[in-house]
Amino acid sequence: MLATALALSTALVTTDAAVLRAAPRESAQQQAQLWQGELLEVRGERLDWLQVWDHRRERGGFVRASQVRRTALNAAEAPELLAVLRFVRESAGNEALGIALAGAWLQAAPAEAVRGEAGVEALDAIGTLADRLAQRASSAGAGQGSGVASPVATPGKGAQAAIAAHLDVAAQYGVKFTSYEREGRMQVCYDGDAFRRVLALESQPAQRARAALALTRTECIDPNLQPLARHKVNAWRAQVLDRVDVSTLPAYTKNRIAMRRASVWSTLAYEHARLGDAASRTAAQRALDELASVHKSELPEEDAPLYNEAAMRVNASRWAAVVDTPAQPAGNRPAILTVRAQPGVTCVLLVDAKADISRPLAKRCTFAQVWPQSASLNREGNALALAVQPMESWRELWLFRKTERGWAIDVLPPASVAPELGYAEFAGWVPGGQQVLVAREARGEGKYKRNYEVMNLDTLTVQRQTGDASTLGPFQRWQDPAWKRTTVSLR
Repeated sequence: MLATALALSTALVTTDAAVLRAAPRESAQQQAQLWQGELLEVRGERLDWLQVWDHRRERGGFVRASQVRRTALNAAEAPELLAVLRFVRESAGNEALGIALAGAWLQAAPAEAVRGEAGVEALDAIGTLADRLAQRASSAGAGQGSGVASPVATPGKGAQAAIAAHLDVAAQYGVKFTSYEREGRMQVCYDGDAFRRVLALESQPAQRARAALALTRTECIDPNLQPLARHKVNAWRAQVLDRVDVSTLPAYTKNRIAMRRASVWSTLAYEHARLGDAASRTAAQRALDELASVHKSELPEEDAPLYNEAAMRVNASRWAAVVDTPAQPAGNRPAILTVRAQPGVTCVLLVDAKADISRPLAKRCTFAQVWPQSASLNREGNALALAVQPMESWRELWLFRKTERGWAIDVLPPASVAPELGYAEFAGWVPGGQQVLVAREARGEGKYKRNYEVMNLDTLTVQRQTGDASTLGPFQRWQDPAWKRTTVSLR
């Protein structure tokens, strides 16, 4: 009887903004505001009120019985707790309550159940709820203080206070979050402990897929990591994704795994290239293959931005999949040579039969990754295009132009925003030596844009542009065949 009495002394708050009062009536003084998922000790009953003690605040009082759920935390009650958890995990806004129910089930269930399928289900629920709560918290801060319009409606102050309280409740159950500043706002991330346990246990493919997608979020990588430490994290992300068997997954989930794999392998291609590792080519080809495996007909509308992001990342590093064959000057026609100036620095030299490496036609040094295999000289020999990648997800186009004063080098970025995600690439030469075709795609400052441009080589002004290459005459007649065959821009 004593054990039963002690077990029945626990209650979970089920609603937000429940009030702890000094007496069992609505007019009594408010002692504290309670939030869903908080744990209370029940010490008595008065009418439809429970007398409780809040150990976290070290304060007692009364709360309405309709605002809490009493639990015995024993094996007999475990199935009911799991059933309620299954319902709550699909209910947006009840993440803190779901985490509390999962914690209650883990305490009430027998050891053999915790080690079995039900235990994996509970861990999967904790991870899913914690990850969703982190995303809600990140959305709550979107656009705050950055001047950037967020695609997600920013919650009001009351909703933001509720999210902060839910994070605090989740932390009471051992759920940990980290936060990073990105683009002028805070990105909140779940540390993934429950998902790591799901991957370590005998879990179902769908559970493993959810865990892998949550653990490999690009936005949740510490931006302050040093390059080698970041490379290790990305290699681990690739391993986690490869542990997911996609053969029995729904088509849309397969797509999400493929898109994430494409993004991760494109990053590894860039990093391997920076390290001078031959594995760069294999990684880049893997990224291209994963992106090609995405079935666009099975792509939900909300996944379109993810597909565009994966495509931009893959296209940024796609030159790593092409064998580098050093060009040699042919007569007076110029070619590109690269020279290592110092650790991490590459100098690009434009040379010909008369202007050798000691007296190049043009020279520019950079810390970025230069892709010599991308060099393309126009028929007239007065312009050359080169792909240069300063970041894993940002590739620029260098244009070498012959002017009255000699050769000039101009850098065309993907967009006139802070480097984030995108590429600018050569798409073809227009006969006459006066125009070049350029494809650009970028996301930054809350905006996404893809453009195909006809650019004047003398002034570098855009003469014509469109979002659909098929509607632009010069792109139909003069686009480079190699570009059309290998680019991801025309997906």
